[in-house]
Amino acid sequence: MVITLIGYRGVGKSTIAPRLADRLGWNWIDADIEIEQRVGRTIAEIFQQDGEPGFRALEAGVLLDLLSRDRLVIAAGGGAILNPHTRETIRAAGPAIWLTASLDSIYSRLHGDSTTATRRPSLTGADPRTEIETVLNARTPLYTETASLVVDTENRSPESILDEILQALPSSLTNGGRR
Repeated sequence: MVITLIGYRGVGKSTIAPRLADRLGWNWIDADIEIEQRVGRTIAEIFQQDGEPGFRALEAGVLLDLLSRDRLVIAAGGGAILNPHTRETIRAAGPAIWLTASLDSIYSRLHGDSTTATRRPSLTGADPRTEIETVLNARTPLYTETASLVVDTENRSPESILDEILQALPSSLTNGGRR
């Protein structure tokens, strides 16, 4: 079984994934970092050299490999849900947890992250706030379709978010895995 954390950039997937995996006694992977390691380029470089379609093809292949594993928590890239086959595979592999936050919080988190400009390519060419709003509007139906649980990260500590996730997971996953 695999637990996949989905959601827009900056909602906390990479923060929650290692904590969740630790509490379950599982492994975890940040899918974006895995893609970069496999191809030896940053996501921004992949977007620049191969375009978004090239990146999305790489992303789908890496995710299909990761989703075939067991006892793994994946912090998926924000656009992982764009591919219909990937959405279906995420749902079949185990719980898909959609982490959410308000547009203002996402903007603030991304603006305050010094790696955003180098690691997260613009998806629309618009100003950051407009891009977040545009992309969220387009992806929300896909996140909704994919998610088995929605967790709001707005003004919450990682421990509070983690506790909500653990309470919602089947007891067969959390018994014996809690520390």
